[in-house]
Amino acid sequence: MRNEERRERLKAALLDAAERTIAESGLSALKARDLAKDVGCALGAIYTVFPDLDALILAVNLRTLALFDRAITAVRIEPEPEGAASPAERDAAVETLVRLAVAYLHFAAGNPARWRALFQHRVTHALPGWYLVEQVRLFRYIEAPLRVLRPDLAEGERALLARSLFSATHGLVSLGLDEKLMVLSEPVLRGQIEIVVGALGRGLAGE
Repeated sequence: MRNEERRERLKAALLDAAERTIAESGLSALKARDLAKDVGCALGAIYTVFPDLDALILAVNLRTLALFDRAITAVRIEPEPEGAASPAERDAAVETLVRLAVAYLHFAAGNPARWRALFQHRVTHALPGWYLVEQVRLFRYIEAPLRVLRPDLAEGERALLARSLFSATHGLVSLGLDEKLMVLSEPVLRGQIEIVVGALGRGLAGE
């Protein structure tokens, strides 16, 4: 087997093992020594395919973002109107924002350890470009209905607003699922998200 092929196999094995550990036991359970033992390699071999554990965790988180992407692509997103949006089209855009927020809740509740790892991991250097590109791409799902509700905004302003709406939803989900606080049942939390995101959407629509 060629060296490059062995390297790619080791990389895939480490990534699979790290993903499994994070999904089952959380980010704090990921240890380099345990990972090496799990895949049957020397401890130093990890760093021949990943520069550090940060890079490995980001690669796992990228898989989580791809999983989330598949979850939200199932959300029906109404096509953008060619001209000025009608009241019905603005209502549909608000409903899209609500459905996206609920899809985020379902993903977080169904994949709690993976979801928490996205936010618990703190890198000691700037995030790589390939990771930032994927983050930006996912925000486009929120920007699409915002383009209907606020066509007056410049692209940069709309992108910032999309992040603010995500932050509001993420805050609700985080507090609702936080085991250290008062955990809310998923139906109750969904109801709260629908109320808050719906109100924000209608406010942006000028209602």
